[in-house]
Amino acid sequence: MSKPVLHIDQISKQYQLGVMGSGALKKDLQTWWNKQVLHKKEAPDPEAYDEANRDYIWALRNLDFKIHEGDSFGIVGNNGSGKSTLLKIISRISLPTSGTIHGRGRIASLLEVGTGFHPELTGRENVLLNGQILGMQKKEVLAKFDEIVDFSGIERFIDTPVKRYSSGMYVRLAFSVAAHLQTDILIIDEVLAVGDVDFQRKCLKKMKSLSSESGKTVIFVSHHMQALRNLCNKAIWLEKGRLVEEGPADTVINKYLSREKVETLSQYYPNPESAPGNEWIRIKQVSINPQFNTQISYIDTRTPLDFEFSFWFMGQYPENTQILIGFYQLTGECIFELCSEVLKVEKGLVEGKCRIPGTFLNNGYYYVSMHFLNREQDTMYEFTASVAFDVVDYRNAKRPYGKWDGAVRPDFPVELSQVSFDAP
Repeated sequence: MSKPVLHIDQISKQYQLGVMGSGALKKDLQTWWNKQVLHKKEAPDPEAYDEANRDYIWALRNLDFKIHEGDSFGIVGNNGSGKSTLLKIISRISLPTSGTIHGRGRIASLLEVGTGFHPELTGRENVLLNGQILGMQKKEVLAKFDEIVDFSGIERFIDTPVKRYSSGMYVRLAFSVAAHLQTDILIIDEVLAVGDVDFQRKCLKKMKSLSSESGKTVIFVSHHMQALRNLCNKAIWLEKGRLVEEGPADTVINKYLSREKVETLSQYYPNPESAPGNEWIRIKQVSINPQFNTQISYIDTRTPLDFEFSFWFMGQYPENTQILIGFYQLTGECIFELCSEVLKVEKGLVEGKCRIPGTFLNNGYYYVSMHFLNREQDTMYEFTASVAFDVVDYRNAKRPYGKWDGAVRPDFPVELSQVSFDAP
């Protein structure tokens, strides 16, 4: 096994609510002296934390795990679980309340848009500045400069002050700097979500090559489960600052997702004023209606499903508008999409319906998202996770049990016939 590059050794982090320092220099110095010199514990034990105490919170509680050289390491958990706090401690932006991190090598981190950039400096100057902050010599940065700029795709703006960059341009350049300089550990938070889809794919491919080909360690936090599954070989699951699960990425992600499943077969909004939507579209109703043809009352792989929806057109809308209806697995991976005809309707209520035949979906958990967009792929409105449902397994006597491979499971007949009775 490769050597650990990081050992998170009993790390805890406490925040005192509503307080920035103690307000007194003498008290702050005393706190520092007690912690750094006398090694006294100023905060109570995280395990004895009283949830009713509103004066402080434990963002992390006694985390202990190791990350090895060449790992692509994912961190999953709900908002507020401590993921970003942990990354800030690993990046040495924040100090832990207790515990120690043992590590080796250079660390580059991208935790939020514009991290490490000076707004008054140009993109070129910020590349050089970032490289030297990471401990590079100027000639090392210059050797990689053309590669960094080419990957970022913002050559035209490299001599423009970054305060004039969009958030997407910030991320393009910041990621490119972090990924191409001579660092041993690359830390990426959800910040990549602000980039466009093509650049996100490009970044994920680069991160994968960094760990598999260059031997660098990548630590990645995202709510996009399919990206984590494709990129990471190991992962941890945090909940309320505690380590819930550690192990292979697939195993951890599956356990995390199975706990989050919520079945929602319909949503209804009687008033357009309070319904989800925008100036063009307001959702009235969405539902998944199982067409049971047996005595069962649950959805199995034989059950045809009608997806029905209605929405108000609020007024003038862009031409060539269509609706994409996407069926997604819990990981966020799209199984298939259905597309409507171009909408030719007036202001008012519109209804729609489509049928998913039985013996088509594999067993598993699914959710449906609706995308209203025009031919130029400009999204007018997106209604994500409109309904969610679970499909259970069904096999008759002739079919093997256990989950089949693949996203779908159509019941196409496979015919066999005896050709000869002579064995070779």
